[in-house]
Amino acid sequence: MSAEKITAETRTEFGKGAARRIRREHKIPAVIYGHGNEPVHVTLPGHDTMMALKHGGANALLELDIDGTEQLALTKDVQVDPIRRVIEHVDFVAVKRGEKVTVDVPIHVVGDAAAETLVVTENAVVSVEAEATHIPEWFEVSVEGAEIGTQIHAKDLTLPSGTTLLADEELLIVNVTQQISAEALEAELEEAEAEAGIEHEPSGEEAAEAEAAEGAAESGETEGSSDSE
Repeated sequence: MSAEKITAETRTEFGKGAARRIRREHKIPAVIYGHGNEPVHVTLPGHDTMMALKHGGANALLELDIDGTEQLALTKDVQVDPIRRVIEHVDFVAVKRGEKVTVDVPIHVVGDAAAETLVVTENAVVSVEAEATHIPEWFEVSVEGAEIGTQIHAKDLTLPSGTTLLADEELLIVNVTQQISAEALEAELEEAEAEAGIEHEPSGEEAAEAEAAEGAAESGETEGSSDSE
């Protein structure tokens, strides 16, 4: 993974008010932690940072130019506004070239399993140790033609040179099971709701059917009563 270069500015103003002013200028407040140093507060260019994080993925590595000093920074947390979908804040960890870091790498499942199967991703990330400048963007797992009962564990992943698995080797990543029918799924849902004590109001159609059935029953009882007289 190559580091994308971003020019950062040191900031001395903190708090929500300062952060809002930074965002109004289409910039992003960020903090760099690590190596026993005091946190470094910086401001990043909004668009360039957004594109760098998009290209780099969950563990994007940036080469920050902070007032003329280069600092490699590994992305650890990105806060995104849930409505506007813009980046509000980024936390980085300072790293050095050649340094080993612990990261969670995403799983990408590809391919089509056999007919009437359900592919379940049991764990979407896997913890590994890798060089800061050679972090895998993802691990690809193929389920092409996989039959019911196929299981892929952490030990089955293909790791690039220099990357060490930290997760349990038996950690289940992908599980291929029998596809459940809509009827069976509905039955399971109804059973779970019944156990939880959840009751639903009848729909308009169900209420009408119940009313019609009740009316028919009452009519039958009336006719029976008249016959006996």
